[in-house]
Amino acid sequence: MRKAALSLFCLALSGVASSLAWAPAAWAGKPPVVVELFTAQGCSSCGKANQLAAELSQRDGVLALTYSVDYWDYLGWKDTFAKPVFAERQRAYAKKFALRDVPTPQMVVAGRVQASGTKAEAVEDLVKSAAKAPSNPPDMEFVGKTRVAVGSGPAPRGGGEVWLVRYDPREQDIAVKRGDNKGQTLVHRNVVRELVRLGPWAGRPKLYRLPPAGESDLVTVVLVQGAKGGRILGVLQPSAAEN
Repeated sequence: MRKAALSLFCLALSGVASSLAWAPAAWAGKPPVVVELFTAQGCSSCGKANQLAAELSQRDGVLALTYSVDYWDYLGWKDTFAKPVFAERQRAYAKKFALRDVPTPQMVVAGRVQASGTKAEAVEDLVKSAAKAPSNPPDMEFVGKTRVAVGSGPAPRGGGEVWLVRYDPREQDIAVKRGDNKGQTLVHRNVVRELVRLGPWAGRPKLYRLPPAGESDLVTVVLVQGAKGGRILGVLQPSAAEN
């Protein structure tokens, strides 16, 4: 019923039935476990975490995202993927988890829990627990190629937010020439290139406009989560044929 209502909602707002031509989420039913790695090419202990994230990115039922932060650049190597907005997202999580500072490398699992990216066993346990946790995601659907509809559902305390994430799914090996990792080549996978807050979500159906893609060949994902670093409630991405 919720899916049918969302489709009618999309049609009412768009005015054209063809707007529903894009396939819904690549993951049917329960959304994947989102694992977010906050890393830096200038961080001497981040190589191991990068490799773990690359391995997780190949696993069914897991969406691994790599965010490069810029606060390690002062050591002499400017991270090639870092953006201030990524560090802002990590700081929101740090505040939510009541951490005194932002640790690097850090892995946040489902927006619910976090662990050091160097502790593979701890991260594995968190991913397994998150996969077993009950889930009641809102229905989500792309409307054409410029908008996304989020349906009704239980809103978290403090409200929710809808985020656009665009990432590069390719493996990228970066040779670091200065700083603590000088002479090393670091592997990167699912590197986030764009992160945009689309707007608030209060548990009622709402349509959001997607900004134009700044780069080609990126995978588009939409996340619904609690406000200011809350738990992730829903995940949507186009089918492989559409992306």
